[in-house]
Amino acid sequence: MAPELPNRFLTPENLVEMFELPSVETVYQWRRKRTGPRGFRVGRHLRFDPGDVRAWVDSKLGEAA
Repeated sequence: MAPELPNRFLTPENLVEMFELPSVETVYQWRRKRTGPRGFRVGRHLRFDPGDVRAWVDSKLGEAA
């Protein structure tokens, strides 16, 4: 069973922690390449909707199957 995502918008740092990524730069590379979860800006801050992150993970799991 997958862990429950928080009920708030996620930061790039949250994604680094959740997916054990090497750095926040990985999240920004995903965004530039359009390969990561859909994100949006609030002013200059990047945020991710937990539902979009879950959908992205589900799509990656589907590709792997």
